[in-house]
Amino acid sequence: MYKQSACAIAESFRKGEVSAAEIASYYLRRIDQLDPEVKAFLAVLSDRVMHQAEELDKKRAQGKPLGKLAGVPIAIKDNIHIEGELTTCASKFLSNYRAPFAATTVNLLEQEDALLVGKTNLDEFAMGSTTSYSAYQSTFNPWNLKKTPGGSSGGSAAAVGARLCSVALGSDTGGSIRQPASFTGTVGFKPTYGRVSRYGLVAFGSSLDQIGPFANCVKDVALTMEVLARHCPYDSTSLKVTPEPYLDHLETSIHGKKVGVPWGFLEDLSDSGMKAFQKSLDTLKDMGVEIVEIDLSKLKYSIPIYYILATAEASTNLARFDGVRYGQRSERAKSLDDVYDLSREEGFGSEVKQRILLGTFVLSSGFQDAYYTKAQKIRTLIIEEYKKAFEKCDMIAMPTAPTPAFDIGYVCEPIEMYLQDLYTVGANLAGLPAISLPTGLDADKLPTGVQFMGPQLSDGKVLHYAYQLEKALKLNDFIPPLFDKEITK
Repeated sequence: MYKQSACAIAESFRKGEVSAAEIASYYLRRIDQLDPEVKAFLAVLSDRVMHQAEELDKKRAQGKPLGKLAGVPIAIKDNIHIEGELTTCASKFLSNYRAPFAATTVNLLEQEDALLVGKTNLDEFAMGSTTSYSAYQSTFNPWNLKKTPGGSSGGSAAAVGARLCSVALGSDTGGSIRQPASFTGTVGFKPTYGRVSRYGLVAFGSSLDQIGPFANCVKDVALTMEVLARHCPYDSTSLKVTPEPYLDHLETSIHGKKVGVPWGFLEDLSDSGMKAFQKSLDTLKDMGVEIVEIDLSKLKYSIPIYYILATAEASTNLARFDGVRYGQRSERAKSLDDVYDLSREEGFGSEVKQRILLGTFVLSSGFQDAYYTKAQKIRTLIIEEYKKAFEKCDMIAMPTAPTPAFDIGYVCEPIEMYLQDLYTVGANLAGLPAISLPTGLDADKLPTGVQFMGPQLSDGKVLHYAYQLEKALKLNDFIPPLFDKEITK
């Protein structure tokens, strides 16, 4: 069953070939036996998912209409609320916090009969690129257990890559879905900003955050997006756009279309990275796609701009974690000031503290115009540059990450770590839909990824191009050898 796509599992369930209880118990056993190697999950929802499965089997037996994701095992990043379950954000601060409500995305999944198997690990409060900044455990790459799965959604990426679930939700603030998807050989999609509700997502950078799915094929991502892409009245940034039938348009040829490549921005790409990227472009050419050069030179400012804006928003959003209302409260506190100071000191990890300090600095009196206001102006210029680029091409292609997965602990310098987002942050700054899909393995048998970006609200077009390239690359059964095995009963 672990080799089957989400679409195939849902179809098998609808036909009565397998029960929801069998699907749930199979994946629970797989998680129990294999997750200790990758450490993708912070919590496994065994009782909850078996109850869901039993109810779903009754629903099918009664002949009631079944949802699009009926019987599909799905994991949720642990910064997205499931009502009644812990939402820790991989932080000590929220080690005892149970969500009083469900995120809109979770409600939509359950309305379409998905089976929620667990909560996945992440960098604390989604701040990091390795999933090593979790307060509880590091997650490992299923292709090589000495390598990082990327971050911050590394737990969701590793769970899908190791076939511990069919689909997983992550959040993407500067590349936190696409970079781990590239590292783990999975497909990761960041929708247009506002296309998927953020209600129930613990905020990091509110103008940048977006929930999106991981899967092992583009078709499963498209199926999940048909469920998630709905207007939400509880999210003021949610777009009032008609839901799209993403699956209906995947098979159309992209022959004669134009794909733009910002060659000037890729000068520092490694030789191995360029080789993998060129392979994708050659495949597109063979499909009759024209490759054109575009100018995205202002993206060289994207990393400093992102880390000014994201940390500014993070320092504001994380001010609510004060030890008074919920989460960690220091036992050493003897006064109200102590509650604030000691709770935050004990509850937050070093990376979170670093970003709060940086964000507070760029918003402080005397520096706000020099940093934050200027960063917003350059963000506008980047958005305009993307618009000009799309006048010359239908889609933009770039590598997803500067390198394949690296050893855990190998990148220690903060700036070097931040540069992991070099090719991904532009889509977040401009609110564009973007997808990463695997292109194969490098000389070290590690996955490589390519990224497509489209204009705002062209989510269906991005999925369409990705599906066509995926089909041409013919990466069938692209499974990590360590996890390409059946479990014991």
